[in-house]
Amino acid sequence: MIAGLQGKLESLGSDSAVIDVNGIGFQVYMPTSTLSSLGAIGKEVKLYTHLHLREDNATLYGFASSDELRLFQSLISVSGLGPKLALALLSAMDVEKLTIAIATGSVDILCQVSGIGKKVAERLILELKGKIGVEWLTATAAQLAQENTEVMAALTSLGYSVNEATRAVATLPPSSDLSLEERVRLALQYFGGK
Repeated sequence: MIAGLQGKLESLGSDSAVIDVNGIGFQVYMPTSTLSSLGAIGKEVKLYTHLHLREDNATLYGFASSDELRLFQSLISVSGLGPKLALALLSAMDVEKLTIAIATGSVDILCQVSGIGKKVAERLILELKGKIGVEWLTATAAQLAQENTEVMAALTSLGYSVNEATRAVATLPPSSDLSLEERVRLALQYFGGK
């Protein structure tokens, strides 16, 4: 099993890169977040990898963090969800947002990803809700709570449940440049789109 690669970035594609490790070029498929973090051609890179074996194919998937890798491995354990859809999910959302969407049962958020329909999103939530690591949820909830305590308070004072408020807050961009009013407005747009 190839658990990681460290080498020189040889080329970049739209969904993969070639990493030269001591003269051997490995084609590694990655989420867009990892691809964009690799830097310039010729730069030294390090990736956490997953080797996906099928009867007719062996494909290497790479990730910038061990959390991304673990979430990818959890996603592909869901029946009917292959590596390409798992990469699409990780390309559309960061680990924290995707984890919260699964933990809170946010079918709408998952369905925004191309290739994920309502049935797949529901199956994903059903199969992974209990498997998602408690440490991810605790750390993510603490971070969300710290950044958006006032937004949560505003939404719950408007009559939304804590679960509904958490789903809406999970859709907010991770930018601290927004004022409280702008963050509440964006969170309310989540309810307007339902």
